Amino acid sequence: MSVRRAIGSAIGILGELMITLGALLMLFLVWQLWWTDVTAGRDQEQIVAQLDKEWAPVDGQEVATPRTDAPPPVAQPQDEKVWGTMWIPAFDKPRMPLAEGVSLERVLNVKGTGHYPDTALPGEVGNFSVAGHRTTYARPLHDIDRLQSGDPIVVETAEAFYVYEVTASQIVMPDAVEVIAPVPGQPGREPTERMLTLTACHPLYSARERYIVHARFAYWTPRSEGVPPALADEIQEG
Repeated sequence: MSVRRAIGSAIGILGELMITLGALLMLFLVWQLWWTDVTAGRDQEQIVAQLDKEWAPVDGQEVATPRTDAPPPVAQPQDEKVWGTMWIPAFDKPRMPLAEGVSLERVLNVKGTGHYPDTALPGEVGNFSVAGHRTTYARPLHDIDRLQSGDPIVVETAEAFYVYEVTASQIVMPDAVEVIAPVPGQPGREPTERMLTLTACHPLYSARERYIVHARFAYWTPRSEGVPPALADEIQEG
């Protein structure tokens, strides 16, 4: 075989390998960006449906009166257990499961959003902090950049609804852990307010940065009295 023929053969083989690798990459992207949405979305819908069966039903036609006294405490959840849901009316998919922990494989990739274990629980003084995907795995926080000041974020448990209102958003680097400090952005300071923080990757399809939304507790309502005003339109229309 001549040198020219050998080079041509090698180039042909390399070209075939590149085509094969390109096809495999395309299949991986389809799986990562589309199929994980399908399967995780289905699983998360089932999780929410199961919670609705386990919890006492809420009368969606009754709008509860907001309460500003101390909200009922939430018992420390078991690690990786789904213990609530989170409603964000500004999102296209406004309701999502809320689990304990932020493990990718055991929580965020399969169960929806996850509570940072060392942060406050809903209604507590401090910073109740939650992570979730913006892309892939049902992308529960895909629309996080839509949130504006005053928009409600509602945490639902078996006993109550805890309503927070957005106060600010920012983009930070992944190591900026001070955003989930008891007083966001001020590690070591003693908290005096009930806060909520959402964290998600930024920009879309990248983990280069984090998109952060902060919210302040506004009021709570018992499930036994109906839905909170923040969800009245969402639930009654649904």
